[in-house]
Amino acid sequence: MNERRYMVLGGDGKPYGPATAAQLRDWIRQDRLDRQSLIFVEGTTEWTYAGLLPELADLFHPPSPPLPPLSPKITPAKRDNGFALWGMIWGLLAWTACGCCLPMAIIGLTLSLIGFSQINEAPERYTGRHKAIAGIVLSATNLLWAFGFTLLGLLNDGPAATWNFN
Repeated sequence: MNERRYMVLGGDGKPYGPATAAQLRDWIRQDRLDRQSLIFVEGTTEWTYAGLLPELADLFHPPSPPLPPLSPKITPAKRDNGFALWGMIWGLLAWTACGCCLPMAIIGLTLSLIGFSQINEAPERYTGRHKAIAGIVLSATNLLWAFGFTLLGLLNDGPAATWNFN
């Protein structure tokens, strides 16, 4: 019986053989060869893959289809809440512009509260909680300061002091 002979290039880079087709089948069952193992068939001129040889191809399990790549959950980048920022700015302006400026403090408090509320409702979307809190504190303390001085003025001079245009 004139059986074909094979040489196998091992994972260590060394050639093994000559081997018969029956030996190659045993090596495949023992997981010593896979479909990408390089094999030289006696009587040919080039090395080939074991999976391309018709006498061995049926021994290899069909490869499982590749898994699709995982698509990362796309989340929009967080951005600074504009209401919180402007509320803090108006709160600062209320203190620096005229010491106690009621309209600026009211605007600052309103914007800061809106910003704080939006940040609490969507923390994955907005940053700037510290700015909203700073705006609330600055504006609220400015309002308290302004009302305190108004009350002090009323208590010290009476109601006429607030309407004195002379």
